[in-house]
Amino acid sequence: MSTLELHVDIDVPIDTAWEKIHQVENYPRFVQGVRGARTGAGGRAQLEVEARGGAREVEAEVSDRGERVMEWLSVGAPELTGSFSLEPIDQNHTRIQARLEYDPDTVRDTFGGPKGFAQTNAIERLVRGDLEHFKEYVERR
Repeated sequence: MSTLELHVDIDVPIDTAWEKIHQVENYPRFVQGVRGARTGAGGRAQLEVEARGGAREVEAEVSDRGERVMEWLSVGAPELTGSFSLEPIDQNHTRIQARLEYDPDTVRDTFGGPKGFAQTNAIERLVRGDLEHFKEYVERR
């Protein structure tokens, strides 16, 4: 398994960021490759994602752990685990950290993309871009 951790500082209070990160149906607005998203029963989220030129349904169990940590775990293949941790910087600024654990071969087999080091760089750019898009999305509101 590979692990990726990235963060971004956003210019909104922690409560605003916490509320927005839980609005799964808005993920297509800031997560590249997500065509549709909805919240399901029992703390699950269903995402329709682009995969090898088509669409694929990915289901994840989502739960809150501790103070301002949202974790998710994919149900079935591909096996992906991650979390979003929010930390106040001050009254009007928040740091959001994304953590992703994944098997590079499974990700490549499911979604396509380059191999080896190039794939690691591509995933890092994708997650960094998603964090920046989240920042833009939440600061506009």
